[in-house]
Amino acid sequence: MRRVTKLAAAVTTTAALALTATACGESSTESAGKKDKGVGLAFDVGGRDDHSFNEAAARGVDKAEKDLGVKSKEMTAGNDETEADREQRLTSLAEAGYNPVIGVGFDYGKSINKVAAKFPKTTFGVVDSPSKQKNVAGLVFAEHEASYLAGVAAAKKTKTKKVGFIGGVNNALIQKFEAGFAQGVKDTDPKVKVTSQYLYPTNTKGFNDPAAAKAKAKGMLDADNDVIYSAAGQSGVGSIEVISKKKGTWAIGVDSDQYQQPGLAKYKDAILTSAVKNVDVAVYDLVKSVKDGKPMDGTTAFDLKEDGVSLATSGGFIDDIQKDIDEAKKGIVEGKIKVEDSPKK
Repeated sequence: MRRVTKLAAAVTTTAALALTATACGESSTESAGKKDKGVGLAFDVGGRDDHSFNEAAARGVDKAEKDLGVKSKEMTAGNDETEADREQRLTSLAEAGYNPVIGVGFDYGKSINKVAAKFPKTTFGVVDSPSKQKNVAGLVFAEHEASYLAGVAAAKKTKTKKVGFIGGVNNALIQKFEAGFAQGVKDTDPKVKVTSQYLYPTNTKGFNDPAAAKAKAKGMLDADNDVIYSAAGQSGVGSIEVISKKKGTWAIGVDSDQYQQPGLAKYKDAILTSAVKNVDVAVYDLVKSVKDGKPMDGTTAFDLKEDGVSLATSGGFIDDIQKDIDEAKKGIVEGKIKVEDSPKK
């Protein structure tokens, strides 16, 4: 993976002590003599079973439990949380002796860097946000690159020349998905119209409101959009469900390969492809680095070049346009296609 700041696998004097820390030299807020209990995983809204983003992180910890013998504790954010709520959740995991402590989602960015300063001998990780502390590993992804490939697929598969994008929350992170998707569509077929809508302006409930996504998707289908890409976590299940009921239309999944999700099995024949973020790989690598006594630090970017993001091929629905997808990927990897990370106004 491309390194944004320091090499993620770099060993620092402080971090190397993370697994063997004793009370000697600990901050007043760090529990004395605590034995590391395993991984503390703080999910974003929607929790483990969102069939998307959180579930990808969970797979990484599940693999670590199986391969490395570590244990874990999971906690989940609720709707309308405050910064103090997130800080308390992370603090409770660190105080209990979990190491690493991982926040899943950009909403943990500020809180995890703040809490990490109070527990210098614990390694923290945050998905979708950069590191601002020596003992924090920031795990960020090139969502716009995978979304570009999803846009190519949508442009090639639409019959109505109308496609849609549904974002959970209108923030900079989800705008990356929108930007890449819209560019991929337009670069492939300028005649295709892209309609973009968001469930909520700022409220993270946008990632945990399937009914709202269902309503948005129905409106788009009624307007003849026949391919709809949802970047909305658990909410996306609602749009996939509605799309599956209308013959000749396609859903594009996000974060996980949603065709392969057991909880979405009854809708899988309507899932054209998914723009995948290998959050599971990133989380596993972080846990392993701590287990090995060489904790990751700094910010690591997982991009298309290193297969940190990808476009799923499950179901075989894009087999006939795979050449177009491969050409677009080659262009991005070689730098011939510059994918925008914010929507054009």
